[in-house]
This record gives sequence, structure tokens and C-alpha cells, in this order.
Amino acid sequence: MSRDVAVLGAGMHPWGKWGRSFVEYGTAAARAALADAGLSWREVDSVVGADTVRGGYPGYVAGATFAQALGWQGARVTSVYAACASGAQAVGAARAQILAGLADVVLVVGADAAPKGFFAPAGGDRPDDPDWVRFRVLGATNPAYFALYARRRMAVYGDTPEDFALVKVKNSAAGAANPLARYRKAVTAEEVAGSAVVADPLRLLDICATSDGAAALVLCSMDFARYRGVADPVRIRAVSTITPTYPRTVLDLPDIGTDSAVAVEPAPGSFRGSLARAAYEEAGLGPGDLSLAEVYDLSTALELEWYEDIGLCGEGEGAKLVRAGDTALGGRIPVNPSGGLASFGEAVPAQAIAQVCELTWQLRGTAGGRQVPGARAGLSANQGLFGHGSAIVAVR
Repeated sequence: MSRDVAVLGAGMHPWGKWGRSFVEYGTAAARAALADAGLSWREVDSVVGADTVRGGYPGYVAGATFAQALGWQGARVTSVYAACASGAQAVGAARAQILAGLADVVLVVGADAAPKGFFAPAGGDRPDDPDWVRFRVLGATNPAYFALYARRRMAVYGDTPEDFALVKVKNSAAGAANPLARYRKAVTAEEVAGSAVVADPLRLLDICATSDGAAALVLCSMDFARYRGVADPVRIRAVSTITPTYPRTVLDLPDIGTDSAVAVEPAPGSFRGSLARAAYEEAGLGPGDLSLAEVYDLSTALELEWYEDIGLCGEGEGAKLVRAGDTALGGRIPVNPSGGLASFGEAVPAQAIAQVCELTWQLRGTAGGRQVPGARAGLSANQGLFGHGSAIVAVR
């Protein structure tokens, strides 16, 4: 049996710092996705909302929040929280409902109004919460971990700050062609090198910002797509949301220590790599079948690691790809043609959904100045706190 579901509509609210409610952003994205699908709100059977933990009470029940904002009409609602993978898990929940026959049309929405500066854990003393502990014990903000990852690459693979800067140069050039991006100015390697140090070796332009923003998708069964006259829709073929395996021997955010490997041999490859492998296996595709990828570039150095994790090159070879221009627009396998988080910033519940929006527009051939010619298959990948992560394969 085919596990494909159709992407009938995709929509976003532009990202930036707008000073308004996440509900307003998400509702705008939802209406844009419905308009793109050619459907009315009353034709939606189910709403899956990706939660924000910063929006007060409504943020924790995002499915109902957006259903209410659009106007109660009896749709089933689901709310999902999985840190930065919330949007992908929302897509997975929507897909499961469609494949189970519980709904023909599902609206997936994620939106956030992020704070300025560093993300921090919720207030209160919670010594059993590793996110709270790393701030209380280490004072370690997210960029401190990004810098540790970068330092590890420099020590193990010989990467340089100049390699990291090339990622920002590439992504800013793509973001300049994206009207929904927050930052739409191409930057040079010299400008990256001249920006302030945040956590050595990473500078301000190596690290993504926090942003307000929203993204939404209208997913449906293949039968419903055909009924609506859409014979060749973009299809989601795989959603991977697997967890890590024990032991974890490389420090990962928000942990402050690694597991011991004395008794148990570590599994080959990384957690991020296992996310992609599971998605490829489900989709019946491999990295050589991809036309493009959207990966979670919290920092420039981390994007290089994703190249290896999703199988575009061997371990330690990520810098070679960006130096050769392989992952730039016009290259062999463009990565983050949307501009990535470098151009958008983080709006946590929305970003994995936004990745699938970009895959959709690319596979339709409607991405404008950032279009990857002849795109037929794409993968999105991201990772969140507490063992959350995702990879989604979309095809046409």
C-alpha cells in the first residue's frame, strides 16, 4: 500500500520581529495554505498544531488555538510538542490520520513569537530538567554548544572558520531571493569574519537569530487530490522521527556529559544520520536521488555536519562540498535553497513545516529566483532538544 500523502497547499507568514501574537502569524499562514490548496476552512477535517512554549496557555494547545482563530467548525484537533522537531511531528501526525482513514484533509500549522536573544528554559527551579541544569550549572546558551560542535570539527577534520563563513555566504545569497525570509541581504566572507564573536570560533553571522514566523501545510489523501483534479501533486513519502540509541558518545545539546561506552559499543553513525537513513529506507530512495535538501543550520558549522549526516559526502568531507560550490544554488545538490535558518531565524514550531513548504515549492517549480531546475525529490532534516529530530522525504 502506498504511504504517500499529497501536499495540496503550502503557506507562510513572513519571518522577522513583528511584535504580535503567534496566533496571528499562524492564522495568516493557514489561510495562505488553504488559498494555495483551493479549499475553504470548512473542508478541513482535522487540524494539527505544533506547540510553542512561549505563548502562554494557548501555546500549549495550538491545534485548538488555530481552529478557534479560524472559526470553530467541528474539526478534529491535535497538538504536538517536540522542541525543534515539533513541526515535523505535526506533519507525521497528520499523515498518520490520513493513512488511517480518519481524515481526508488535514491542516498543519506552526507559529511562534520568539524572545529576543538566547532561548532559555522556562522559569522555576527544575534540577531534573537537563535544559535547566545546563544553564544553572554551566551558563551554557545554545551558541556555546554550537561552538563546541565547531571546535570538534576543527580538531577532528581540519575545518576552518573560513569554511564556516562560506555556508553563511551561500545561504544569504539564497535568502536574498526569498520574499518570506527575514534577512534578504547577501553577505561576504569578510563581513562574516568582521562580525562580533559570540562563542569562539563562531561569530554573529555564523549563528541563526530568534524570529517570529509561521508556516502551514494542507495535506490530503491521494484519492482526495485526484477528486480535486490534482493528478500529480507533491507527495510526502516518508517521515522519520526516531530517537537516539544508547550510548551517545558525542556531547549533544542540552546534555553536559556523554554516556559511557565501556559496556556497550556505540552504534555506527550519528543520531542525525540515523534520522536520514530511516527516512531513505521508508521512501525507497537514497541521497543520490535527491535534487535538494533543507537542513537545520543553527550554525554554519552544523550545516557542514548535516551534509555528512544525510549522506551527501563521507564523514569529515562537508567542507569540501561548500568549498566546491556543490551545495549552493546552481551546484550539484543545493542545500537550504530557501536561505535556511541563516536567513529566517528560529521560530521553533514553524521551522520544520517551513522546510516542507520550501520542498513543495521547489518540487512544483514555483520557487522563483531560487528554483532548483528539474527538482524531483527533496529531504528536510532537523534536530531538537531531548532526543527529538526528524527527516521528511517529499517527491514529485
